[in-house]
Amino acid sequence: MGGHEAWGLRAAAFALAGIAGAALQMQQAALWSPGAYAALLALATCLLMLARLGGRARAPSLLLALACALFAVTGLRAGLRLADALPAVLEGQDIVVTGVVAELPRQLTDGVRFTFEVEEAVHGGGRAAVPGRISLGWYRGWHEDSLIAAPFEALRAGQRWRFTVRLKQPHGTLNPHGFDFELWLFEQDIRATGYVRATDLTPATRVHDNAGHAIERWRQHVRDAIASRVADPRAAGVLAALAVGDQAAIERSDWELFRATGIAHLVSISGLHVTMFAWLAGALVGALWRRSERAMLLVPATVAARWGGVGCAALYALLAGWGVPAQRTVWMLACAALLASVGVRWPWPLVLLAAALVVTVIDPWALLQPGFWLSFVAVGLLLASTPAQQGDAAPSARRPAVAQALRHGLHTQLVATLGLAPLSLVFFQQVSVVGFVANLVAIPLVTLLITPLALLGVLVPPLWQAGAWLVQAMAQGLGLLAAWPWAVWTAGVAPPGAQLAGLLGALLLVAPLPWHVRALAVPLMLPLLVPAPPRPPDGSMQVTVVDVGQGSAVLVRTREHLLVHDAGPAYSRDSEAGTRVLLPLLRAEATRRIDLLMLSHRDTDHVGGAGALLAALPVAALSSSLEASHELRAGSVPHSRCEAGQRWSWDGVDFAVLHPLAADYERPSLKPNALSCVLQVTDAGGRRVLLTGDIEAEQELRMVRSDPTTLRSSVLVVPHHGSKTSSSAEFLDATAPSVAVLQAGYRNRFGHPAPGVVGRYAERGIALLQNDSCGAWRWPPLDDADVPPCERSASARYWHHRSSGDGLEIAPR
Repeated sequence: MGGHEAWGLRAAAFALAGIAGAALQMQQAALWSPGAYAALLALATCLLMLARLGGRARAPSLLLALACALFAVTGLRAGLRLADALPAVLEGQDIVVTGVVAELPRQLTDGVRFTFEVEEAVHGGGRAAVPGRISLGWYRGWHEDSLIAAPFEALRAGQRWRFTVRLKQPHGTLNPHGFDFELWLFEQDIRATGYVRATDLTPATRVHDNAGHAIERWRQHVRDAIASRVADPRAAGVLAALAVGDQAAIERSDWELFRATGIAHLVSISGLHVTMFAWLAGALVGALWRRSERAMLLVPATVAARWGGVGCAALYALLAGWGVPAQRTVWMLACAALLASVGVRWPWPLVLLAAALVVTVIDPWALLQPGFWLSFVAVGLLLASTPAQQGDAAPSARRPAVAQALRHGLHTQLVATLGLAPLSLVFFQQVSVVGFVANLVAIPLVTLLITPLALLGVLVPPLWQAGAWLVQAMAQGLGLLAAWPWAVWTAGVAPPGAQLAGLLGALLLVAPLPWHVRALAVPLMLPLLVPAPPRPPDGSMQVTVVDVGQGSAVLVRTREHLLVHDAGPAYSRDSEAGTRVLLPLLRAEATRRIDLLMLSHRDTDHVGGAGALLAALPVAALSSSLEASHELRAGSVPHSRCEAGQRWSWDGVDFAVLHPLAADYERPSLKPNALSCVLQVTDAGGRRVLLTGDIEAEQELRMVRSDPTTLRSSVLVVPHHGSKTSSSAEFLDATAPSVAVLQAGYRNRFGHPAPGVVGRYAERGIALLQNDSCGAWRWPPLDDADVPPCERSASARYWHHRSSGDGLEIAPR
């Protein structure tokens, strides 16, 4: 083994040790004290000194030193970030903040959302300790106390404003396999969220138009220019995404179309997109460089192409917003180029490991983001699938620049489409079956026509209209592909072993190997494509009380059936729980259909996500108390009114509707809450769960007086989110649950749960769980644990919000 190779293997071991140290630190549920991390750094120093003595302990000492150093440094950095916190006493208080709009604002249907760099904060006549970066919403007509007094279109990147705001600590819903919003905020260094209160008494004031962030101002100028010249919102959004990286400009329905057809990577400036841009730019720079003898004498063409690609990628990422995925990719490309420039000829896996270590040092929490792995795996697949002889300069020199760029682009996206499919299943539980066909057309269309038109339109604006026509034509074709019955393959979360086997299969599939070797990819990938998720046995049920914030959604599984009781809230006019929470969870559990969707009543915090479920999954039947004219009853799904006395059994589990009575539908004076569908589920062992919707004390007492013995249950989903109008003493005595689960949002504006209600549960020794401090809760646990854990305790990490009541303690009865 040569010196370079041996040194490269040692460097790979060091890279793995450092990455492992950072990754291990991110498994901590709570941070250590700064002194503990400092002591670990001291230990790393001692290990380095020990390594200098040589001997057999040298290599292990170096590896352990690097792991300890990255563990400690990551912990110290996390502590500094968490220290920039909003004090709990300032949550929900009126605070006057002055600062600068730090990034391109995101336009919403009912307002705008933006990142704000705070320069000064005042509360109660004195300075307030507010984090340096906060995320603010400025809404129109959605929140009663955040109405906009001035047009929100006036808000632009780089402006200095003075607002009255109400803030809260970073908090999001937490569900199995769901998006970790608190991690995303932590990585973005956003340590508080809130909204602007722009009223006559608290007006918003624009202090300065050009207070900083020149690139962000330029990006907004370009985005606004595209919107003004392109009438079609879909086309304008795609062009803005490609020109300045404003992915929020693309409508949610269009994102669904692009994901379903496997071309989402083409319309978003992600790590893969920046890599592709560097690849094409490098090929073009190299081809042009070879045309000049003087340039070739000054710098070899391969070096010029390498650094030209990195430079163009960095410029592109900068003008596209310098987002975290783009930053990671630029550092990765720069590291690989540096190693090649200094003459270190390592095999490509070692180069990628070195680049991964650099990225980890700069941004350790990138390890937890799908974009990190998509970027590195994409590059790895491309390198693994390229025969060594293709890197020779001679063939490239003889090939025309455009043809070479086209070849590289097609090769890049073809490998990405095939090789990244297993990784898409691992992270997103879906992959486009029609993606290969879609990419054959979309790759050259987006790469060679639409993207250049979007960028050149900055200089020649009429070119944007030409790009818009191409986007419209592409969207029509994609719509036809997405309409195919099997356009998207979804699969549940596979075990870790199946995930590793699937990724190995992807590597074999695109590697330059004989076909009989590549054929091994099929059996390796099958467990990932068709996993066997755990299901309760006959006579048992699995209940998941989903964390949807201020709303309600409960999943009840038997061996072969699924019932969804309520579908969560509509968070805004642009977002609802069906798309954000329920569908990712259902896909992760390999759900192919919903056997019964029961919507307790018409309030939007219970039916806000139902439309998304009905559109995305086959629903066999719909049961509700909705009026005949309600839009959710307009589809083809068979509907029946929920009425007391309805009973059925699935797989040895009994279901019974306890409320409302048939006569209740004839009383037009009843509020929607009073018509809530109350469902009791009983397994073969006699354990019961009672799902109550938003019934109030009158309905509770009527059920108690009808037959109190039928109400006794092991688990109670608290009526009406803990409102003071529900959870009457008589009802709690009749149900007598061991555990009560309360679905309410963190710091919700209704004040749920009411203190008196919490007191009544405590007086009876009933363990009360709240979704905002518990996250999702499953009962009974599949692993036969004595106590089902809250999701926040089962997957606790130090960046997660801490509040009293985390976890679960069953009170003795």
